[in-house]
Amino acid sequence: MGYGAEPIDEALYTWNTAISAAFYGPLQGLEVAVRNAMHQQLAAKYGADWYNNHACGLDAGALRRLEQAVASLKRGGYPLDPPHVVAELPFGFWVSLLGPGGKPPSPEFRKRNYEMTLWRPALFKAFPHCRLSRRETHKPLNSLRTLRNRIAHHEPVFYRNLAQEYQSILTVADWICPRTRAWIEHHNRVRELLKHDWRIDQVYF
Repeated sequence: MGYGAEPIDEALYTWNTAISAAFYGPLQGLEVAVRNAMHQQLAAKYGADWYNNHACGLDAGALRRLEQAVASLKRGGYPLDPPHVVAELPFGFWVSLLGPGGKPPSPEFRKRNYEMTLWRPALFKAFPHCRLSRRETHKPLNSLRTLRNRIAHHEPVFYRNLAQEYQSILTVADWICPRTRAWIEHHNRVRELLKHDWRIDQVYF
């Protein structure tokens, strides 16, 4: 039983599976909180279908994710209204909106600047209990995005600093709403499992 060239301890494999499952709830709760808070502020600034407003200046990567979400809704026969579109957009989309911005959709436009089009006009308000910059706000969320993706793809997470990752979930949730943080903290088993941390010094992939 292993994740690569070398087998790993069965107890570690079992623990990795358990801790991955335990993180699912907190990560899902955080994703919903982040999505809803960011959508609320963008809608207040640019309208309910803000993602179609050119003033947002979404970059090529964000527009590609948006197209994929719309295509998925069409295949399922769902309405293309804001509630459905917003719910269909992946966590990576929302985290990317806290980044610097990237390539424009076509060469005639300048590189996107999310600091000026998204963060300052709207997104800083999505984290009312935080006084950090866009870059500082993005950093823990991007790390949690990576953790979420590894768990979703059934990859090992035991080598990560999971206690720190869990604290990041609670911290970011607290930036949005302390009650959300309290709910997430109450409804999971992460701390319990972290007390029984079966790790090994080195694992080869």
